[in-house]
Parts: sequence; structure tokens; C-alpha cells
Amino acid sequence: MHASVISYKTAVDLVVSYHYLHRKPPISIAYGLFNSEGILKGVMTFGTPASHHMVIGACPSEPESVIELNRLWVCDTMPRNTESWFISRVLAEIPPKIVLSYADTTMGHVGIVYRAANFFYAGWTDMDRKTPRFDYIAPGKHSRDAFRSGFVDKVRRKPKIKYWTVSGRRSERKRLEKICCWPKLDWKTNPPPIEHAKLSEQWS
Repeated sequence: MHASVISYKTAVDLVVSYHYLHRKPPISIAYGLFNSEGILKGVMTFGTPASHHMVIGACPSEPESVIELNRLWVCDTMPRNTESWFISRVLAEIPPKIVLSYADTTMGHVGIVYRAANFFYAGWTDMDRKTPRFDYIAPGKHSRDAFRSGFVDKVRRKPKIKYWTVSGRRSERKRLEKICCWPKLDWKTNPPPIEHAKLSEQWS
């Protein structure tokens, strides 16, 4: 198998069709995963993070160096550990960047693939908040709109687990690692607040 750059349209088609979110993210560059027969079996996309606050928080001195790995999908028929191989292969090809990514605990993800690809664990969203955030629910409305115009229920927002790494040549990686402000935490010492039993088992 091999990884190579694919077109924006091809990436969007794959992401919308197969990724669990079924919607396109901001895409600056996209890579496809091809099996030994040359058939496309996965996609990985990178883009500028939607939140400027997140960019500045990661690297205030050089925000243009921050990029987000915002979608990753690999066909279930591919061999075990294909996702971590795919990530490592692509990171060896992209320009020097501070690469951020999240594992969505609401979907049963804790970031095993990022840990396997040697990403740094940086805690979880809202880690420093003293009070929890809530998502507001109303039929057919985003949480923000539901809060403004009336909602039928609210649920405590579950955290996303934060990961980061750097790309480029060794000297470039070393420099970017020094200027990144996201921490390097130990997941056993600072585990995220995971409530679901199966997620906790994956984490430990």
C-alpha cells in the first residue's frame, strides 16, 4: 500500500460518504491511502483550524505553522495498524507544521491511533474550566442556535481528547516542538474524564 496526494473533490467525496461526521471540513491538503492494487481505501485531510483561539493557544509566536488533522478514514478491510502507518507516512511528506488533532469521546474514540503514531497527549477540551459546558438541544438546530431561540433539553458536553505532533526534517521538528504551547502530558497520570466503561478500558 502507499499514500499520495489526492484532489480536493476526491477527498470531500470520501469524507462525506464514509467518515462518521459525513460533512466536509476545511481542507488545505488531502492524502489518499491506496492498497496494493491501487484502489483508494482511505483518506486523511488537513486544514486551518476553525477556531483562531485554538491556533493562538497552540502557537502564539507562529500561528501560521499550526494545522489540524481534521479527518481520517480507513476502510475496515485494511490490515490492523494501517491507520497509524498511514499517519506516519503522510507526516513524513507534509511541510513543517505543528499538527493538532482530537479524539471525539462522544463517538467512542480515545485516540489509540494517535498514541500508536507517537503523538503527544495534551489533555482534553475545557480541561481548565471549573464549570462544565452544556450542549443545548432543539430539533434541527445547532447548539448555539438552540440556546438563543429556545431549547428542549441540555446535556453536559463530553470532552474531546487533544493530541499534537510536528512534521518536517529533524531540525524543523525540534524547533516546532519547542514553540508549541500545547503540553505533553502522561495519560496515566492525567487521564481524561471518560465516563463510558469501554472507553475507560481503551484508555488504560
